[in-house]
Amino acid sequence: MNGNLKNIPDNSTLPLLDVRAISHNFDYPLFDNIDFKLHPKESVAIVGMSGSGKSTLLNIFSSLLIPNKGEVYFNNQNICTLSQEKLLKIRRDDFGIIFQSHYLFRGFSAIENLQISELLSEKPIDYELLKKLKIDHIIKQGIGELSGGQQQRLSCARVLTKQPKIIFADEPTGNLDTQTAHDLIDVLFDYVSSHSAGLVMVTHENDIAFRCDKVYKLQGYKLEQIK
Repeated sequence: MNGNLKNIPDNSTLPLLDVRAISHNFDYPLFDNIDFKLHPKESVAIVGMSGSGKSTLLNIFSSLLIPNKGEVYFNNQNICTLSQEKLLKIRRDDFGIIFQSHYLFRGFSAIENLQISELLSEKPIDYELLKKLKIDHIIKQGIGELSGGQQQRLSCARVLTKQPKIIFADEPTGNLDTQTAHDLIDVLFDYVSSHSAGLVMVTHENDIAFRCDKVYKLQGYKLEQIK
């Protein structure tokens, strides 16, 4: 029996996300024939000039956009070919997307935004997480009463509440001062490590990017690893 164990795949070495030869363009080419892998407990940053296609690439990775060519695999499924119903389940249960715009429910309080995530994911709110993000004291306030930085951290807390397998973050520190930005990244890194999750982050801040395990630069229609 022990001899057969070597034939069982080690799931810890399998990629969470396996992107194969994707290409995309709008009225102009953005990128061509890009391969990418994300493994458990791994953080990856993508940098590049404005307009190079970083956010579009992240949208393809996270199933929000279908590439013109290529395949994106999650859990051995090509998500580019899945039905909307199956895609919505993956986005609800497995993918956590932190947008540059927060998309919080403005008619609700901070805690009510978290409770919606709690209800949909059936995962409890982590109040220790709120302390780490330094927003535990504002959870009864309305969204319109919060600063941009507080809204950004609340958006992060809402995503982490559902305990996703992959976090996709588009400029997650854009509205934060330097210290708070690094504190937020610490929280994301801790989550990735403790939950065997993965992080793909688009950022223009090199000091934040190079804290990740790997850094890629999108330029000349290609994704080049620079760390």
